Amino acid sequence: MLRPQRAVCSAFQSRCQDLQSSPQAIFYGFLGWPRQAARLLARRAPFPRPAAFSLGNANRLQWNSCRRSCDTFRFKATEAAEAGEARWSYVAFAKSFPFTNNLLIATMKTSAADLVAQCVIEQKPLNEVDWKRNMVFCLFGAVYLGAFQYWYQVNVFKRMFPGVEKFTEQPWAAKLRDGPGLLALAGQTALDLGMLTFVYLPTFYVFKAGVFSTAWDASEWVKGGIGSYTRNWNKDVFDVFRVWGPADLVCFSVPLWLRLPVRHVVSFVWTAYLSFARGANK
Repeated sequence: MLRPQRAVCSAFQSRCQDLQSSPQAIFYGFLGWPRQAARLLARRAPFPRPAAFSLGNANRLQWNSCRRSCDTFRFKATEAAEAGEARWSYVAFAKSFPFTNNLLIATMKTSAADLVAQCVIEQKPLNEVDWKRNMVFCLFGAVYLGAFQYWYQVNVFKRMFPGVEKFTEQPWAAKLRDGPGLLALAGQTALDLGMLTFVYLPTFYVFKAGVFSTAWDASEWVKGGIGSYTRNWNKDVFDVFRVWGPADLVCFSVPLWLRLPVRHVVSFVWTAYLSFARGANK
C-alpha cells in the first residue's frame, strides 16, 4: 500500500501531466506566453505541502525529489521569460513545446504544400481547388507527420540509440569523429527509410482512399489504398530513397528539438511533389 505522501505525489504528477497537454497550456505556449502557462499549472495544481504528514528524513528527501520532478514543466514554461526573451520567441516555444510545435507545422505544411501543387504547379484557380484532396494532406499531416512521426523519430529513437542526444548537441567536426554516433545515425536513417517505405506510403494511400471514398467501409479504404501502394511501388520507393536518404543524414544530426522542423523543410517540397504526382483521385 502506498504511503500517504507517495499517493499525494503520484496524484500530483498525474495532474501535472494532464495540464501540460491541456488546451490552455498549449494555447499559452503557442502565443509565447510562458509565464501564463506556468501560472496555469501553479493555480490548477498547487504542490501539496507535506506538513500534514509525519515524515522521517528519508521520506522527506523522497518527497523533495518528487517535487523537483513535478516542477519540470513549470521550469520549462518560465525558462524563456526569465532568460529575458522577447514577448514571442519561436526557438523558446519549439524547445518548451516540441510536440505541439511539430503538430502545428506538420498540419499547416502539408495543407500548404498541396495548395502549392494545385494552384502553382497545376495552375488551378482558387475556386477549382480540390478541397477533398487538401483534406487528405491535412489529416495525414496531423496524424502521421505530426503525432506518429514525432513519437518514433524522437521518443523511440532516443531509447533505441541512447547516445543520440549527446551526438546531436556536438559541433559538426566532433560528430564526424564520433564513431558510435555515426553508427547510430546510419541506424536511424536505415530504420526511417524502412518506415517510409512500409508504413508512410501505405498509410498515405489508405488516408487518400478513405477521403475520396463514397462509402464508410474501412476495409474498402484499406483495399483501395494498398492497391495504389502496390501499383506505384517502384517509382515511389525510388523517390523515397533518393530524397530521404540524404535528408535523413542531416535531420538526424541536428539537435532533437530541431529535428522535425528541419525535416519539414524538405518535407514541404516532397509533399508538394507527392500531391502533384499522387494526390488527385486517380
